[in-house]
Amino acid sequence: MKNKRKNILFITADQWRGDSLGCVGHSVVLTPNIDQLAREGVIFRKHYTQTVPCGPARASLLTGLYAMNHRSVNNGTPLNGRFTNIALEARKSGYDPTLFGYTDTSADPRDFHQKDPLLTTYEGLIPGMSSGVTLTNNQRPWIAELITKGYDQTLNQHTVYDPIPNYPGAEKRGATFPPPVYSNEDSSAAFLTDELLKWLSVRVAENWFAHLSFLRPHPPWIAPEPYNTMYDPSDVSKPMRRESLKQEGKQHPLLKMLHAKIPRSKFFSDNYQGLAAETSEKDILQARATYYGLMSEIDHHLGRVISYLKQSGQYESTLIVFTSDHGEQLGDHYLFGKVGYFDASYSIPLIIRNPENAVLSSGKSFGSANSIEVFTEGIDVMPTILDWLGAEIPEEIDGRSLLPFLNGNVPENWRTEAHWEYDFREIGSFQPMIEQQFGLSPDQCSLTVIRDDRYKYVHMTALPPLLFDLQDDPEEFVNRADDPDCRNIVLEYAQKMLSWSMLHRDRTLVNINMESGSLVHWKGPRIL
Repeated sequence: MKNKRKNILFITADQWRGDSLGCVGHSVVLTPNIDQLAREGVIFRKHYTQTVPCGPARASLLTGLYAMNHRSVNNGTPLNGRFTNIALEARKSGYDPTLFGYTDTSADPRDFHQKDPLLTTYEGLIPGMSSGVTLTNNQRPWIAELITKGYDQTLNQHTVYDPIPNYPGAEKRGATFPPPVYSNEDSSAAFLTDELLKWLSVRVAENWFAHLSFLRPHPPWIAPEPYNTMYDPSDVSKPMRRESLKQEGKQHPLLKMLHAKIPRSKFFSDNYQGLAAETSEKDILQARATYYGLMSEIDHHLGRVISYLKQSGQYESTLIVFTSDHGEQLGDHYLFGKVGYFDASYSIPLIIRNPENAVLSSGKSFGSANSIEVFTEGIDVMPTILDWLGAEIPEEIDGRSLLPFLNGNVPENWRTEAHWEYDFREIGSFQPMIEQQFGLSPDQCSLTVIRDDRYKYVHMTALPPLLFDLQDDPEEFVNRADDPDCRNIVLEYAQKMLSWSMLHRDRTLVNINMESGSLVHWKGPRIL
């Protein structure tokens, strides 16, 4: 009997806020193709990444482990070679997982000679993943394509994002309004999509696993025409923040330090050398408009991929996962990028279309037919894909399969909160600032968050904690950790966090025992 076709299209779009989709009610951004995917699949409305920035977040996404276990806590921090990941596990089922984009994996230096080029970059390929096209910061495959198409032969990873000089209307619209030198047909998103479609065209008769990893809407925020003009800054919402930077910084010493260290140049292409926290409202609103334009560009190219799958007869045999590595502050709390402890950096989209059950029946206790209203986490993606393949899920991972939700069921003892971590040591960059301001060693520079529908508790290794009442203060402005009326709540959530940490300790070998004279291996979920 012929085996049933099973393909996997695993999509990540870098730095995509969870609230920025048409299908979740965003007032401005248009994402018609992603919205259609959500209607045909399942959207997880309370989905959070495990950590930031890119490398650590992807380490959790690809290994199914919390950061406290994989310990690749920053861009450039090696990922321990002993851990398995989605690519290695999929290979056990006969798949050759192939990347179009990047995984930002820092190699374990113990496995390589000290002069190996893999130890000079944080943008390595996760073990087990083949390369269709690897597109790291140097952007060489894409830039080479641009040059062959007749663009300036001196283009490099920096100049390729230069805005067109003297672009009409730029003075009124802000720093991120002018488009780049390349057209929308020649953008990096278009290039990756073209390469994926070429790869798929000769695999119609076989099972495949493709990981499509877009850079956008990650900075630099510069969008090709017509996406640079698609949204007017007058239509976008203003950032959620206090009336002044000084007032905002009073919330916590870490927040004040982040305001003082993040440069504007990481996000804007102009020559202003100030701090991101000091960006004008005009530039913030245009940055938001450009950010949404880049999202709509990604949506367009996802539409191309989905159209191809339908035309080639592969749509009904392909599991599609759409998510991100982390969110983006977009000026909220005077922050840009993915930092700190606020929801905007950690809330991300997750949409899964299971071709075996594309339309769920309505009336389920977890919400509407295709909207899941319980807490899910980035670590759940890996076991979900493996579960759909019928593969064994490694017992040491922290995530849980979401396949029951895709089939209309609610698993027993599902989590009632989300957890994430942030390590702000950043060895080799601004560690001296931390030591000077706080007197902390690198190992003291971390925080952990537990967040449910009512409260959010932030515990720091060596700095004061925070507590937010999300019912009364959804904007996360008021820290109530020192409020006498909240002492019992702080204690309760600190205890919950301790229990969570204890429950998810590494259990690679702990459920194996030989005391009886034979090897006994207990296998089961962490929670019964």
